[in-house]
Amino acid sequence: MFFCRTNQYFLIFFANILLWGCGGDDNNPSPISPSYQQGVFAPSSDFINSCLNPRIGNAPWDNQPYPDKQGILLDELQWLRSMSHERYLWYRELPDVNPALHQSTTTYFALLKTTATTNSGKDRDQFHFTLTTADYFARTAGVSSGYGMQYVLLSNRPPRDIRIAYVIPNTPAAQAGIRRGDKITAINGSDTVNGSNVDFFNAALFPSAPNVSYQFTLQSKTGTVRTETLTSRAISTQPVLVTTTMRTIDSSNSSSTIGYLLFTTYGAHKAEAQLYTAFNQFMAESVTDLVLDLRYNSGGFVYIASQLAYMIAGTQRTNGKLFSRLRSNDKLPDQNVDFLSTGSGLSSISRSTALPSLNLSRVFILTGSNTCSASEETINGLLGIGVEVIQIGNTTCGKPFGFSAQHNCGTSYFTIDFVAENNNGFSDYADGFSPVNTITRNNAHLPGCMMGDDFSRPLGDPQEARLAAALQYRHNRSCPTNISGELIVHHKRRGSGQGALSLPAGQYGMLWENYGR
Repeated sequence: MFFCRTNQYFLIFFANILLWGCGGDDNNPSPISPSYQQGVFAPSSDFINSCLNPRIGNAPWDNQPYPDKQGILLDELQWLRSMSHERYLWYRELPDVNPALHQSTTTYFALLKTTATTNSGKDRDQFHFTLTTADYFARTAGVSSGYGMQYVLLSNRPPRDIRIAYVIPNTPAAQAGIRRGDKITAINGSDTVNGSNVDFFNAALFPSAPNVSYQFTLQSKTGTVRTETLTSRAISTQPVLVTTTMRTIDSSNSSSTIGYLLFTTYGAHKAEAQLYTAFNQFMAESVTDLVLDLRYNSGGFVYIASQLAYMIAGTQRTNGKLFSRLRSNDKLPDQNVDFLSTGSGLSSISRSTALPSLNLSRVFILTGSNTCSASEETINGLLGIGVEVIQIGNTTCGKPFGFSAQHNCGTSYFTIDFVAENNNGFSDYADGFSPVNTITRNNAHLPGCMMGDDFSRPLGDPQEARLAAALQYRHNRSCPTNISGELIVHHKRRGSGQGALSLPAGQYGMLWENYGR
């Protein structure tokens, strides 16, 4: 069920925006067991795959029999307690909570994390989450239920502002004519701007299955209001959504070609093949500068991040250097991740296929508060080998941490078990990377410009605010005088208050797994 082989590692996380509501799974009570002894932890292997409701048959992702056997809820809770103590990066900071006092794996797992904060005061661990194991494997295959539109929150509290960031072609949203910048004002007539029914909004925005229909009221950029009925279906993700090139005349009257790439997720294996095609196109057109748009990319596999960094920097700059070192707790080994110059064999790109590279000494990266994990790891990995990263946009989410998915009884648990550092040993960006002209309290400022998200123009349009700022900075290393576009002001996650929309921990995973080279 894992890709368990040798040497290199994956880093994954998922990015959808949810409105955080309350809920739980406090059903199916388990017998109370006297086996708990504070500070004493049996091996997690004693409890794994002992399930209150064991699955029957073969798993659809690998056609192998489920490993489940009959157990009780307390077995699953005991496994969570022991597994967390074995794997959690800050296991010494975990509360030792008696599992016999709980009747829910979800609520019990939520307790098994640190309460420490970063320098800015935000929770250090905002990324503790679960998925169903079926959902996890579907996502890594690049398929999820939805309408084909990505949301962004400009305000997460009433009056809320939910915008469409982009639409995937040939999906229900695209067929309904929904466009970037449209604002969702109601669902089934229920006011999303000031309404309090966040559980309903969650279910509508992020349907868990195909063939679910809702009526969305949308306000266009020109103020026109309309209602569209959308029916969910299995959506195939498009990691590389836009590639284009622009010709420019430099101060020396020489012509240059600038490449632009909108990359939406590292979290599907097919991203490798799409990047391979895009960079071959850039090489054929003699691209000499790259604008990499990661503003909505909350991450994915670390092997793809490593490949992308190689395709930017090339052999000479990456040879003999680490893309990332994954530092674990004192119970687990550290892992080194090289820059990968060939295919993985996990997409249509074979392991013997050499990857293209632009051999660039600098790259312009467009960022937002959804730029997370593997996206930040790409930035950090390039910085570690001396590539100049010029950041245009908003402060990134701040996630140098990651996990390996732990599967048990149909649920995949994500508990932080490493911090990722670059070739120079740097990993201190838990408060995000920020352009140097941003007033923030973090330790990771980069050259570039603070710039809002411009919903008035398509992504890839040279006049879109962030891309235009990158082109101006490239021309004269100056930033626009006005921060045009929209900035996300209220960007909080779980626990952000009554009626608040949030980017939940459950969508920011970072997973490494082994694969053969």
